[in-house]
Amino acid sequence: MPRFHLAVLILAATLAACAKPVGVERVDPQTAQRALTRNVLSSGEPSSFAKAQLLQRGLWNRYLDTPSQALELLRAELGGPIDDQLLFALAELSFHQGQKAGSTAQFLAAACYAYAFLFPESGKEAGPYDARTRLALDLYNRGLGRGFQADGDDAVALRGGSFALPFGQLEVELDPTGFEWAGYRFARFKDLSRFELRGLRNRYRRPGIGAALGGSLDPPDGAGDAPPALRVPPGITIPVTALLRIERPRESVIEGHVRGTLRIFAEQREPDVTIDSRVVPLEYEPSAALAYTLEGSKLWSFENKGFLSGDFRSELDGLYSLIPYRPRRIPVVLVHGTASSPARWAQMINELANDPRLHSRYQFWLFLYNTGNPILYSASVLRHSLIDAVAQLDPTSVDPALRNMVVIGHSQGGLLTRLMVTDSGDRFWDSTFKKPLDQLEISPDTHSLMESAFFFEAVPSVTSVVFISTPHRGSYLAGRRLAALLGRLVSFPFRLAAVGGEVLTNNQDALAGRKLKRVASSVDNMNPKHPFSVTLSASPIAAGVTAHSIISVKGDGPPWAGKNDGVVAYDSAHMEDVASELVVRSGHSTQGEPATIEEVRRILLEHVEAR
Repeated sequence: MPRFHLAVLILAATLAACAKPVGVERVDPQTAQRALTRNVLSSGEPSSFAKAQLLQRGLWNRYLDTPSQALELLRAELGGPIDDQLLFALAELSFHQGQKAGSTAQFLAAACYAYAFLFPESGKEAGPYDARTRLALDLYNRGLGRGFQADGDDAVALRGGSFALPFGQLEVELDPTGFEWAGYRFARFKDLSRFELRGLRNRYRRPGIGAALGGSLDPPDGAGDAPPALRVPPGITIPVTALLRIERPRESVIEGHVRGTLRIFAEQREPDVTIDSRVVPLEYEPSAALAYTLEGSKLWSFENKGFLSGDFRSELDGLYSLIPYRPRRIPVVLVHGTASSPARWAQMINELANDPRLHSRYQFWLFLYNTGNPILYSASVLRHSLIDAVAQLDPTSVDPALRNMVVIGHSQGGLLTRLMVTDSGDRFWDSTFKKPLDQLEISPDTHSLMESAFFFEAVPSVTSVVFISTPHRGSYLAGRRLAALLGRLVSFPFRLAAVGGEVLTNNQDALAGRKLKRVASSVDNMNPKHPFSVTLSASPIAAGVTAHSIISVKGDGPPWAGKNDGVVAYDSAHMEDVASELVVRSGHSTQGEPATIEEVRRILLEHVEAR
């Protein structure tokens, strides 16, 4: 052998003898954390906990080639001192196979194994600091949702019956208790854990046990004949969770015949559940439910159409709620502005409804209206909706929360809000007519509508109001020619148009000002020189009502120095005699800004403490 080749061989042998078969390599913190926490849910591959059970038994390669055989060999060892390790591994590996094969049977097996790991009939369960505990909860939650999925979609079909497992049979009894709520019934479900959110600043998730779903409600029987004043309309998704409570979980999993009861819980009704004498929080996805509602909502198309056409209707118009009525929770009524909709309150609802200090004390109601209609008319609809809701929900006056409402209005919605806490007297009538109502040549129906719009008292159930970017003295934009032209494009609902035609045709001599050719739109009303705007700005807020003001302005410097938000000037939004005023540096659509939301949070916390 040449001397050179011999030297090379000697060097190679020397280097091999010096190599370290076991050692470490320094990596960045993110790489290290990913290696420590890698699991089937985060990376699609089994965690080190599950993989170890296979490697210890020389089953890793068999798992890669014939996973069903490897899982059966692991199952065969159940019933011994290391059941917790085996059950966890079986849960994660079953979920892994469910993902690879799209098998609902494997997903249900994962849920059964995880439940048996979390809730042993005897012996010591994994502690809260064990990394497997949270992962096992997630495997149970996700496995349950995927196990009842409908045709591979994100739809979930909750049902009882017999279901095949890879190792036996699962018998499910469906508990109907949770499907009914205040006359409504949950009918359709979506697996919210499978969605990524868009548009919301924060995703609030209440971690715990259960498949986090979104449930849609069917209306109460007979609701079409006599619709309630406060509705939960179709299309709204309510956060719920599905829980399969398994009898004798470890014993039944070993036997291969598993029995359990499936029930759903609603977020607003049950925050937790008791399992084996332990109080366990239920998992909910409230932000995902809100985002899912808005993804398919018709509210977006309503915004411009609802401004230009008073006859454009929506299944959501009027007063409605995100959940069925809950006694002893104060209503917060949100009223949107011009060419807008309740969808614009999404950021605020997401932040406030998920504040644990507010969650159990308040319920959120929304008011949708055609924003081109005269403001007094829209206000009369809101007024009657609030009064009717209280009468229908609490006819015997046993719920004081319903008589402690907070109404929050943005822009034109702030003007409607102000009219909820205003005693009109004759002032609005006298600003428009010089003859009494009874002397007008009008039909009884027209008389009733005009009396409702022009003569009213403050709604007694409203005790606090919040004005956001509200043009109390009108909007400078509404006084411009383009706005006047836009106001002429607004069409009114048939009833209102007929009333206007009747009044203007037969009663021009009764008008306090110049002759009119058409009914004034909301844009006309918000002209700083319009009689409505002048009259409202001089009208006091009813005694006993606490008012707060949030005013948006652009730019730096003192807000009173000619500042505005692009639509409303500070001088118009400012009010004397309010409990608080906050200036927010933003554009007109400030209801989603953090500073505005935080001020509303402060006001609501203060309100609940003061009453």
